[in-house]
Amino acid sequence: MESLLKLDRNSESDAYLDLQEAEKFNYSLLDGIEFVIFAAAISSPDQCAEEFETCWEINVTGTSYFISEALKRRCKVLFLSSDAVFGDIPGAIYTEASPTRAYTPYGRMKKAVEDKFKRNPLFKAIRLSYVVSKKDRFVTYCINCIKKDEIAEVFHPFYRNVIGISDVVDIIIFFAEHWDDYEPTYLNVAGKELVSRIRIADELNRYLDGRLKYIVSLPGKEFFTNRPCITQMQSLYMQKYSIIPDNTFSEKFKKELEGTE
Repeated sequence: MESLLKLDRNSESDAYLDLQEAEKFNYSLLDGIEFVIFAAAISSPDQCAEEFETCWEINVTGTSYFISEALKRRCKVLFLSSDAVFGDIPGAIYTEASPTRAYTPYGRMKKAVEDKFKRNPLFKAIRLSYVVSKKDRFVTYCINCIKKDEIAEVFHPFYRNVIGISDVVDIIIFFAEHWDDYEPTYLNVAGKELVSRIRIADELNRYLDGRLKYIVSLPGKEFFTNRPCITQMQSLYMQKYSIIPDNTFSEKFKKELEGTE
């Protein structure tokens, strides 16, 4: 019978884990665990820049300590990484074979973990593009604007190969069931279309009968200091291994919005 062990800093977890004190965790709990999904991180690009040392301690030092201990116990570790590892090369479309030239603090942190474990066959990383759901920060903001009858401010230009949270779950399940079948170390988790926040807002309006009122705003230079304007990423392997359907952003987003009013 399979069992699930949730590690976190909240009371709902099965065991307490603080990555700032990773060495204090009882790693014997990992004995006999086959598959570890490592999703913990401070993922705000701005926070990673403003609180670099603290975030590095969590996102790299503590994360690496935990992963090392898991690998010692022969756990298969799936690390949730980011498209931020690629950096910002004008006109580039990044694949799993592209060099990682991260320049933002957050990107450098994810790259540091990837580089440390990339030669271990028990380690694989999925590089997430923008993950859309009805609970992600931008969509939640837009829905709250609708509820409050306020005008949303939509930053543009800002483009990513958006993926749905449901797809991410399906991809994790794929790795749990087909770890040895998937030979590469990395998988770029990206939708087939390069999507702007305006497109997300328009698709939201398409689903909610045009109830979102918004204006388009050009972000200040500081917004792009810690995140590229455009990150275009695709996968060499997603369809080769038949991991998820090759559907459109409209189809993905509609699935995520089901039940939203």
